[in-house]
Amino acid sequence: MAPKSFILFTLLTYSLSFPTISAVDYYITNVAADTPGGIRFTNEIGIPYTKQIMGTINNFIWSTVFQQNDPSERNPIDSVNVYIVEFDGAEAIEWGGNNINVSSIYLKGYEGDLKWQFTSLFYHEMTHCFQWDGEGHTPLELVEGVADYTKLIAGYAQEGFAKPGQGDRWDQGYDFTARFLEYCDGIVPGFVAKLNKKIRFDYDVKYFEDLTGKPVDQLWKEYKAKYRN
Repeated sequence: MAPKSFILFTLLTYSLSFPTISAVDYYITNVAADTPGGIRFTNEIGIPYTKQIMGTINNFIWSTVFQQNDPSERNPIDSVNVYIVEFDGAEAIEWGGNNINVSSIYLKGYEGDLKWQFTSLFYHEMTHCFQWDGEGHTPLELVEGVADYTKLIAGYAQEGFAKPGQGDRWDQGYDFTARFLEYCDGIVPGFVAKLNKKIRFDYDVKYFEDLTGKPVDQLWKEYKAKYRN
């Protein structure tokens, strides 16, 4: 049997060889459990599956989208709360930094693979929980574009998602901006992660030029030209 001191040294060395993982707790409450949408959530998605994908998505955002291996670079959130609520007008709403309301009315009426669509929705909404936004100074269209970029590179872009080159402005938001960010990432690998790091405390459109060497308007023109045909 190996000496205790040797075992402790080995365990310490082993633990130091891996980056620190910050634990995040996930809480799901089906407030609309007795409604048609709440019942559909229980039958087709469920709380165990929701917790599972939240952990997977959380790690994907840290490791792949924002490349935040150092916990000090991350948005310091220790829990994410999900509420299945009966409201109309949106699929889901992130609020308060770490809360997500999902519409039971939307769940009731969705036609198709609800579990897949729910997962796609969570790649978007959970990005809002963990992304930096320049302390509120980053344009909403870019914030939404980053969230859609997450589900794009995760393979969860829904039917009808913008194709490369589509859109009228780089800051049109959502899938149009996500495709532009994908293009920028092709020019500068890790572009979105680097942009997210720069907008931790403030935002300036010049950050695009800082990272690529080109003003954002020039990048947009070259992006459109690339996919013109």
